Amino acid sequence: MERTREHASTGGPERPAARPGDTGTALELLVHGVGGTTPQEMLDDPRTVRITGDNIAAVFRRADDVDAETNPGAHRRDGPVPEAYVWCNLTSGNGTRALWLLLLPFMVVNLAHWMRPAARGRRRTVRLYGLLVRLAGLSLTVLLVAAACEVALDLAAWQCAGTRACAERHTWLGFLSPTVSDGGWWSSPGRRLALASFVPTALTVLLWYLSRRTWSDYESQQPLARDPGPEDDAGPTALGRPGFWYGRRLVARLRAAHTAAGLVTVAAAVGSAAARHDREPGGPAVLDTLGLLLEAALAACAVAVVWVVCRRGRSEHRLDKELDEHVVRRLPLVALVLLALSLLYAGWERPGWESSGRLPGDATFGAITLVQGLLVTVLAVVAHVLHRTRPDRRAVLRGLGGPAVAMLACALGGVMSGGVSQRVSDWLDGTGTSIDGPPVLLTWQASVIPPLILVLLVLSGWLAHRAWQLARAEREAVARDYPDEAQDRARTRRIAYARAMAALTDRGPRFVAVTSGVTLLLGAGALVGALTTDETPGEAARGAYPVVHGAAETAEALGSWLIGLGFILFVTWGRRAYKDAAARRTIGILWDVGTFWPRAAHPFAPPCYAERAVPDLTWRIATWTRVTGGRLVISGHSQGSVLAAAAAWQLAPATRRRVALLTYGSPLERLYGRWFPAHFGPAALGSLHREVDCWRNLYRLTDPIGGPVRLPGDRDPGVDHGPLMDPLAYGRTDLHPLPAPILGHSEYQADPSFAEERHKLLARLRPDLPAPRDEPEPPAA
Repeated sequence: MERTREHASTGGPERPAARPGDTGTALELLVHGVGGTTPQEMLDDPRTVRITGDNIAAVFRRADDVDAETNPGAHRRDGPVPEAYVWCNLTSGNGTRALWLLLLPFMVVNLAHWMRPAARGRRRTVRLYGLLVRLAGLSLTVLLVAAACEVALDLAAWQCAGTRACAERHTWLGFLSPTVSDGGWWSSPGRRLALASFVPTALTVLLWYLSRRTWSDYESQQPLARDPGPEDDAGPTALGRPGFWYGRRLVARLRAAHTAAGLVTVAAAVGSAAARHDREPGGPAVLDTLGLLLEAALAACAVAVVWVVCRRGRSEHRLDKELDEHVVRRLPLVALVLLALSLLYAGWERPGWESSGRLPGDATFGAITLVQGLLVTVLAVVAHVLHRTRPDRRAVLRGLGGPAVAMLACALGGVMSGGVSQRVSDWLDGTGTSIDGPPVLLTWQASVIPPLILVLLVLSGWLAHRAWQLARAEREAVARDYPDEAQDRARTRRIAYARAMAALTDRGPRFVAVTSGVTLLLGAGALVGALTTDETPGEAARGAYPVVHGAAETAEALGSWLIGLGFILFVTWGRRAYKDAAARRTIGILWDVGTFWPRAAHPFAPPCYAERAVPDLTWRIATWTRVTGGRLVISGHSQGSVLAAAAAWQLAPATRRRVALLTYGSPLERLYGRWFPAHFGPAALGSLHREVDCWRNLYRLTDPIGGPVRLPGDRDPGVDHGPLMDPLAYGRTDLHPLPAPILGHSEYQADPSFAEERHKLLARLRPDLPAPRDEPEPPAA
């Protein structure tokens, strides 16, 4: 049925294509924004039909408009035929999307990759920027697996199972305890570690599986094939390159490298403990030699992983369908073999070996923290160099947005790993005296959370004061915008407050800058304190002034409590989102913004929905205009306007000149242009304006997301419409007898300017324009 209707909507494979001169067909392709919606709401009709697509993403029409091209007499409404592209299930579909919360640090570091400043003639520096972000992403994978090793190997198998009091409280660990099990076979420290290693190994395999499966479900759609331009011509934006939305080769290579890195981390955690015991005086010489060989093999595999990550990133100038089979298959296999050898080596019988103290976690977490700090620092230098080559006054933090976000990703990874370790330690050691607990560095990192929160509270207070000042200033502007209305102080305050709160979005970069800078300084202080004292903050401050000692103990206790509370809220929110569709849609809004970009820095990040949505839109636009020759307006709201722009860039030049673009509530310049200047900067948006037939942008002063495009040298007619009135009526009128609501970011179609601007766009599109003959026809779907 759907296949028949799809043929009917385009004239069918055997019917002659309807020409605009015969039918005057015009199409409005609606693309919704963040949070998603239903086709019934988008089309304002309870009877809708899926024209093409599946249960994940599809195009819908009103039931009366299915055959509008072949039966124009049945289409009695004024204006174009509306179509709705619904893609919300890509980010907020079934309950498993809630598990993506665990991948939040990976998503954030992937965003940092695309926040590169615009540059001119700095190819090697641009590649260095991408390389540093990929290495930061690799460190996050190692950190996550190391945290799992800390929980399973150190806290559970090494400390708790090796302590009689802890093992007796947790009977499920009894068979691992030398005293409770009376020297059972699994009670050997090496065998306990080998058995516990299945937890971080299973986590690594799960991440590999999710990355592979989400690629097949979301990102395996091939873009519309077209001839690439010259490789040395970068153009104003990379979003128009043929292979931009098809990163299969890079994702597969990075997935293999990160999987191998996780397996090598587990193997090193298991094998290093046994090798350290074998190196003690009187240890078996054979096992000592095997331990050295195993550590050398693990180091070689780690070097291979880093080399694979350091290789050139994406191939965007062409549709790259190749795979690096020798890397994708052999590297994880080699790491798995080394893990098996490590388990066998650790499980060998060693009489007299007993577990005491902690595993060497401080050195591991300290090295990861140091490497991450150095990477972020060097990344900031590289970003500054790139920004100086092509300064953009609208770019956030003068080009340092990427390093700031990368720092936040590392901080999120540290807080999550420290929170899990702290909570598991408190659960295993109810008395706080039977085991040593997590590494000292994680305790120091928890202790710096209260000062960070204090700084954020001060910053939030400043933003609230700034919003109050803006609201006072906006009251006069509101009075000027409604000059013929009797002024109501309460109504004016509400409108002014909505405008002031919307304006706070432009101060988000300062919030990110302060948070990132303070996090870097506090993290460096925690690392120095842990490495120089090898004690918790409370123990290290013993003997100092009472005020200092009390502050250190308070920060340590409060930090542990805050991490525990955050971890509980995190799990609770994820569980609620798994069961509640409304909560899942709220989380989906976060993914709508964060997962627009391809996985170029981290393969375990949530999947990129745009690698499915952009090809969908491109195919629909190209095939409809080719078959019918009609006029088409891409109508995008909020995040849908970003998808619409990306799809327009992917069209062939001849097709791009045949469509109009209508955006409203659009973050194209306000968010994407400022945070991603290399891809949505003034040059990129200016080229889009020149290449599409016509473009109009609507926004409101009360909208916290959408804003003007602000093209330099905007010619008449310009892209930006003046700010729409919100509310539509200040008081009660004949058209609005009840108080009109403040719409903010929603319901742009309710404004009369929307239909007026759409009509102007359709009027500018020439109805007698023939179908393009100089571009290849796309293959049949």
